[in-house]
Amino acid sequence: MTSHVEVALPLPLHRTFTYRLEGPVPPPGTRVLVPFQQSEKVGWIAGEGDPEGISGIRPVRDVLERVPSVPPELFALARWVADYYVAPLGITLRSFLPSVLSDGAREVVRLTPAGRHRLEVSEKEGGLPASARELLEAVGRRGGEARVGALRHALAKRAVWPALRRLTGEGLLEHETLPPPDPPIRTRKVMRLKHWIPDLAERDERFGRAGRQRACYELLEASGGACELGVVLDDEGFSRSVVSALEDKGLVAVEEVEVMRDPFHDGDIPPVPTHDPTPAQSAAVTEIVGAADTRRPAPFLLHGVTGSGKTLVYGRILEEIVGRRGKSAIVLVPEIALTPQAVARFRGWFGSEVAVLHSALSAGERFDQWRQIRAGAKRVVVGARSALFAPVPNLGAIVVDEEHDTSYKQSEAPRYQARDVAVVRARLAGALCILGSATPSLESWRNAETGKFRLLSLPDRIGGRRLPPVEIVDLRRVRPAAAGSDGGEGILSPRLVAAVRERLAREEQTILLLNRRGFASFVQCRACGEVQECPNCSVSLTYHRARKRLLCHHCRHEEAPPERCRSCGSQEVSLQGAGTERVERAVAMTFPAARIARMDVDTTSGRWSHHEILGRVERHEVDILLGTQMIAKGLDFPRVTLVGVVNADVGIHLPDFRASERSFQLLSQVAGRAGRGDLGGQVVIQTSLPEHYVIQTALAHDVVGFVRRELEERRSPPYPPHVRLVNVVVSSPDRALAADAAERVVGWLRERMKGPEGRGLELVGPAPSPIERLHGRWRWHFFLRGRLAGGVTTLLRAVQDEFALPAGDVRLVVDRDPVALL
Repeated sequence: MTSHVEVALPLPLHRTFTYRLEGPVPPPGTRVLVPFQQSEKVGWIAGEGDPEGISGIRPVRDVLERVPSVPPELFALARWVADYYVAPLGITLRSFLPSVLSDGAREVVRLTPAGRHRLEVSEKEGGLPASARELLEAVGRRGGEARVGALRHALAKRAVWPALRRLTGEGLLEHETLPPPDPPIRTRKVMRLKHWIPDLAERDERFGRAGRQRACYELLEASGGACELGVVLDDEGFSRSVVSALEDKGLVAVEEVEVMRDPFHDGDIPPVPTHDPTPAQSAAVTEIVGAADTRRPAPFLLHGVTGSGKTLVYGRILEEIVGRRGKSAIVLVPEIALTPQAVARFRGWFGSEVAVLHSALSAGERFDQWRQIRAGAKRVVVGARSALFAPVPNLGAIVVDEEHDTSYKQSEAPRYQARDVAVVRARLAGALCILGSATPSLESWRNAETGKFRLLSLPDRIGGRRLPPVEIVDLRRVRPAAAGSDGGEGILSPRLVAAVRERLAREEQTILLLNRRGFASFVQCRACGEVQECPNCSVSLTYHRARKRLLCHHCRHEEAPPERCRSCGSQEVSLQGAGTERVERAVAMTFPAARIARMDVDTTSGRWSHHEILGRVERHEVDILLGTQMIAKGLDFPRVTLVGVVNADVGIHLPDFRASERSFQLLSQVAGRAGRGDLGGQVVIQTSLPEHYVIQTALAHDVVGFVRRELEERRSPPYPPHVRLVNVVVSSPDRALAADAAERVVGWLRERMKGPEGRGLELVGPAPSPIERLHGRWRWHFFLRGRLAGGVTTLLRAVQDEFALPAGDVRLVVDRDPVALL
């Protein structure tokens, strides 16, 4: 029986491909290996194919699984994500799975003898473009062979295929696609009893003078009939010949047993909270659980002040949904740093049934967790953004904690917003969806006002504790006291220094926030004002003192700091602005006896570094924790009684419509880390903008007041949540080509919008992006805004499918519901 199937491939193409298959059509979501051009790729069955009018249809090479890796409910969700976010279905499906199941395109390049010769000769004899030369050198540094993915990473995710095609065409590189690897399954060898000898006389006869064999046999017997082979050989000291002799006698067998990797198997499991919920918590639990009996429950927005016990509400809800009704649940947290705490809390409720999924896991750990989830052995999944796509059977609830957080937005295709996709997945499954935050996003707040979401409030902290008082230090009038590295510019005001000293004297803990990495924000010449900029991006380079390097936080370019100004030659080069490294140095100078920990991207690159730093804070091995936004949310340390914001102005005036909202959320969230225990708390905010409404509403813990003001600010010109927004970025290494391409696509769209598709939509732009150059590409952008989603979707599809970009290296990126326009 010959069938035809449509296959979605992980390619930047908005179409599927028709293949011939011997046998019945597998269900949608089944992985298959298919030929594509000169290689093979892993794709997914999207449905039955129609061979009408297609010649040269190639056969499916292999069906890789009997049970679809993407079950029907998730496949329907993938179609919705691909359609709404205008992403190829194959790329969307790939993002739903562990990499070991979708890594079919193992593209490998190798240096040819001609390529090795070209590397050995001087650059003057080369004549290659810079991009091709860098690619050739990168392959050479890896011994002459490298995977394309590794090269993209080494070249800061720049496009490598144009250069690769040129180098292979000139015979300097050769390219090969390897078959997909087998999933990484870990095993261990176990020695088991095959035959029990209860009669001692028979035992004496079987072993005779082989005392070591008998001792090994009786060790296995005492161990319940099975023991790891490594324990028998290494710990107990038996030789391999003894084990082989027992195998030959048919008394034991050595077997390979699969081991499931659990990244949190040895973590502490806290007890289940036993205190009674507050009346507000009980009311929230009752209303949400009651909605589980409806066919399609509306999403809930749980607005609770910091310390009001949202996690207890989540746990009580899941006790009912998972524990009593036998369903599954997904709990999303925004930061990897919060995952260990969240996993520990939910393991207190559900023990070994809790799985964890996030990007810090190894490929093998993620695969093992995924398999146990799909088999129903793990019914509560805790993790970051991508945990939303866990193949949980019988889904009963999705919790999105800190639902306002921008890290729920995916930065690469498909550029989905996990909060919104969670609502859709819950609707498809008929499950509960609970969005929780002390500072809800304006979109969720507006959905609650219009009745799309049901708003529930936790207005008070647990135990009647008060929100910490907030004190403002006006940096325009108060000179900071702690000297910076240049001996002049200060960082900490006398008031903040005094407050920290009080906590150190009382053996309490302090959190200091500055949402800026590095030591100095930029390097500037005092003589001519020149600022050292990244050669690939339109941003200044940040000085990192620990590495003694200037770094770009976008493309990762790095270089040595200049001794002279490259513009005028002056030696008056100075470090300007402060980052977390500089704050750490100032704090160490001011409080030499204090135990200090810094938590930012630079100190948390290790796999479990988040967990280790927060563990030290929890054990009171740290007096002062300082860091960026990753310390601002979700953390619960009762001995933290002081929060200091070193500079609250960072981010308020960014050229982005969400700048004020993000700043308010950050200040409110970090303020909520103080006073969560019986010791009380205090917040000190240093700012040069004390009258700004962001600072004033944060000072009063006034979420509603901020929302009202910000909603009014976004009415004219209209921005979300009053309208829907799509940011379209056109980029090219050629500045003129990027501008020309942007003008062309906008002109094409304006003509298209004269028809019914453009009704109710506005096109704004094009213009250079606020950060005009990133990763060596010049960027222009424009955006579409309107109240209806359907017309936007149609236009975006038309741009992707019908508009022909100008010749050359031009890219068009569609970002629907963007969290930033930078």
